[in-house]
Amino acid sequence: MALEVVQGSDGLAKVILHEPAGSTAEVLLYGGQVISWKNQRREELLFISSKAFRKPPKAIRGGIPVCFPQFGNLGALEQHGFARNKFWSLDPDPAPLPPTNQSSVDLLLKSTDQDTKTWPHSFELRLRVTLSAGKLTLIPRVRNTDSKPFSFTFALRNYLSVSDIRFISPFIPLRFYDDKIAKGSVF
Repeated sequence: MALEVVQGSDGLAKVILHEPAGSTAEVLLYGGQVISWKNQRREELLFISSKAFRKPPKAIRGGIPVCFPQFGNLGALEQHGFARNKFWSLDPDPAPLPPTNQSSVDLLLKSTDQDTKTWPHSFELRLRVTLSAGKLTLIPRVRNTDSKPFSFTFALRNYLSVSDIRFISPFIPLRFYDDKIAKGSVF
């Protein structure tokens, strides 16, 4: 399916994915971030904060941010790394996809000289976002283009839209989690 690339009302370029059953997804080139996923009934499945700024270099709070090369504040970099604050490009050489009734976009983020000043490693980060009936799939791939090995952490931090947070519970029993809303309380 053809890609639809448009300028959003905020001035940021985004890719809109459509699939035959009627669901859609919107992916910003800024941050490589999915900011909308609507099901066949046009119900929004992702949350974007009403306080979210959509002006670079700030990260956008909501959707599905890409956290790389650091998740959280577990290192020396800014919280959640810098990938979510960079402009990505459409991948000119994506891996082939089998023909199906799905819509996808392949994004690419390459390290810059500015990046290597704060994190001294060269890399390529690719992200494939695929929309099919009732399903949104994100597949990240990191390639070390440096001459030395490096370590990193990575996360796709989902902000899901819910009708009432009081009625939400984890899908699986959790033995440990760090609740940022409760000021770092560990449970």
